[in-house]
Amino acid sequence: MTFPDPSSPSAELAAADLPIDGAELAAFIAGKLCHDFISPAGAIMSGLDLLEDPTAQDMRDDAMNLIRQSAKKMVAHVHFARVAFGAATTSEQFASAELRGLVAGLSEGGRATLDWRIADGESFTKAQSRILINLAWMTLSALPTGGVATITARREGDRLLLIGSAEGARARLKPEALIGLKGERLTEGLAGQWIQPYWLWLAVNDTGGRLDVASDEGRVGLIARTGA
Repeated sequence: MTFPDPSSPSAELAAADLPIDGAELAAFIAGKLCHDFISPAGAIMSGLDLLEDPTAQDMRDDAMNLIRQSAKKMVAHVHFARVAFGAATTSEQFASAELRGLVAGLSEGGRATLDWRIADGESFTKAQSRILINLAWMTLSALPTGGVATITARREGDRLLLIGSAEGARARLKPEALIGLKGERLTEGLAGQWIQPYWLWLAVNDTGGRLDVASDEGRVGLIARTGA
């Protein structure tokens, strides 16, 4: 798997007229968050309905387990979103262990395994953290039937390289995701599959960096080079 040569003129980021921003961007992100939250919220309501159903009292344990697991998933989504999409935190630096926990909270119970190879003592700025956890989640998302998502980071002078490698039998990125990772506007397909990859590209671009994607059979790679 080969990434584009960063010294090549054709590998430079397209200049700055962004396909979407402002209210339109906010609407897409709001739609993404609603989609993420509705599944665990709906499951919690289903569990509460079972508890209140006098004909389903033999399912109380199942209902409580459903509520507990769904509430845990909802909290994981909220904590992740606060760093990945928002600025609702006073922290200016995030430790690697904290960021790993945000990603692991979403991947718990999934088919893919997270292999976080960044030392716990490493710390990242708010902008770098936003890039890192979105990149990590996109790497996991490239493994719909299972595999290993390896996340690494290294510093080259005043630049930071964040690398995600997804390895699995059916590792792939959906067409909408590939469009978003190029920083392009979606013209057809599912916006929910496009907005987070586009947001990752935008976050990298805003630092003056660049985002590259590479794929071979059974493997997908993402590399974000942040600006100085």
